Amino acid sequence: MTVGELVSYGLFPYQSGLGRLTKKDYEVINWALEVTGTDEFKYRSVDALSGGQRQRVWIAMALAQETDTIFLDEPTTYLDLAHQLEVLKLLDDLNRRQERTIIMVLHDLNQAARFADYIIAMKDGKVVKAGDPEEVIASEVLKEIFNIDALIGAPYFIYLLTQN
Repeated sequence: MTVGELVSYGLFPYQSGLGRLTKKDYEVINWALEVTGTDEFKYRSVDALSGGQRQRVWIAMALAQETDTIFLDEPTTYLDLAHQLEVLKLLDDLNRRQERTIIMVLHDLNQAARFADYIIAMKDGKVVKAGDPEEVIASEVLKEIFNIDALIGAPYFIYLLTQN
């Protein structure tokens, strides 16, 4: 499957009974590829892409749906540090420039503190603390959730001291 084909699947719910893409559909696909910096891969096999490139293509597929909100579960999992940063910067840009609401699950607290405007910290399916990063990424919250002693440095770097 090519990258362009995969991104077109984001339009599947909006297609007519014959499933043919319109001129507008192709414009949306090209826009989503351009915004995510994956337009050069349009005719390349998805299997030939790196993890970070593939993740950006999945985000392009979500953008092709033209929704105001995008939900992502661990978008940086299995990516090296450079690709993690690339994906998070892309999502931040989509939020700020495209005015998309991005809701995502992240287990890397440093990433969450750096990129999130609002964080919900949970333990055993229950909300422990919610608010801006300064409120949530705090020693007492980390103690309650993870049972660890941590020192929070600027800007939001977490130093793990001990685990009880």
